[in-house]
This record gives sequence, C-alpha cells and structure tokens, in this order.
Amino acid sequence: MIRIRQLAVASVVALLVTFPAARSSAQIVVFDPNNYAQNLLTAARALQHINNQITSLQNQAQMLINQARNLANLPYSSLQQLQSSIQRTQQLLTQAQRIAYDVQQIDHAFSTTYAPASSGTSSQMLITNAQARWQISVAALQDALRVQAGVVGNLDTNRTQMSALVTSSQSATGALQAAQAGNQLVALQAQQLADLTATVAAQGRAQSLEAAQRITAQNQGREQLRRFLAPGVGYQPTTVQMFH
Repeated sequence: MIRIRQLAVASVVALLVTFPAARSSAQIVVFDPNNYAQNLLTAARALQHINNQITSLQNQAQMLINQARNLANLPYSSLQQLQSSIQRTQQLLTQAQRIAYDVQQIDHAFSTTYAPASSGTSSQMLITNAQARWQISVAALQDALRVQAGVVGNLDTNRTQMSALVTSSQSATGALQAAQAGNQLVALQAQQLADLTATVAAQGRAQSLEAAQRITAQNQGREQLRRFLAPGVGYQPTTVQMFH
C-alpha cells in the first residue's frame, strides 16, 4: 500500500515538472494528487480482488479434478477369474464318488455297508460289504488327490491375479481405485481360503472313510472268528469219485 502511494506522489511530481506554468489567458487545469492516488489505490485493490477470484477458481477447479480422480473406478477386475477358480474347485467336490458330501447318503452307508457284522449276516454279504468299503476308500483317496491337483492348478491363476491387483493398487489415481484394488485382494484371499477348505474337506473325507473301513473290518474279523470257533457239525466223510 505504501508503495502505491509513493508511485502516486511520484506521478504527480512528474506531471508538475513536465507542464510549465500556464499563461494567464489559458484555462487552468486543476489536478488533485490525493484524488489520483485514491483512484490508483482503488484500481489496485480491484486488481488484487480479481487475482484472488482467479486463484479461488483455480483451487475449485483443482478440487473438482481431485474429486473426479477419487471417484474413478478401477479399470481392472479379477472377479471373473476368481469365480472360475472357485467353480472348478466346487465341481471337483461335487464329483465325489460313492459316498459324497451328503448327510442322508452317509447315514445310509453307515447303516448298511459300514454296519456292525451280526450273526444274521451271511458270509457272502460280509465279503461283499468288505469289498465295497475298500472300493469306497480307494475312491475317496482318488477324489482327495483330484481336489488337491485342482487347487495346485489354481495357484498360477492366483499368482497372476495378485500381481495385477498389486500393480493396479500402486498405480491407482484416487481413493476409490485404491479401495477397489484392496477389496479384490481380499476376494483373492477368500478364494484361496475356499481352496484350502476344499482340500481339508477332501483329505478329511478320505481319512474318515479309511478309518471307518478299518474299524468295520475289525468288527467283521471278530464275527468271522466267532463263527469259525463256534461248535457245530464236525467233519462228515463222504464218497468222492476222483477218476472217471
């Protein structure tokens, strides 16, 4: 402000030095230096106000640009790949042979094939059930290996998706993109947990059926030993024709 006043006074002095004294017959021009300085100050204030408005508009425009960046969606999505991986693992579980993951089917098997041997069960039925239990155990082990193979096959897809999501998160231009990348990384972890759950379930199924087969075989062995040691009709000689 002091600088502006000095400029105004200097301008007045320059005008007074430049113009000589007017003749008595000429019209006298009255110059008010205070009014001139006040007008100059007013113009300077107006210019400063305009500059402030321009700066404010620039700040508002930058704010809108930042808001647009924060609201921009992440251009990459791993949802389809993750759903495909989960679907492949689920299909392997639904392809379980013989005794699958069904409560009614399990109850029926343990009331028939895995039922304790009794005196009323024929020897042929005991043999048939033992063969069926062995085949069920082998099938369960095969199913567990197939699920494990499927989970291992998903590792390469998971590695690719994780790399893409981390890259997208690091290059995110706004808060929304960073949040969406983080959510997709959480979804990737959920898919990996689902694969782990499927592996544990398949392995546990195979171990449970193997243990059930072993326990049932012990029970059947005791019944067959009891039948072998039970008193009955001794040896009866019969006529055998060996040569025709």
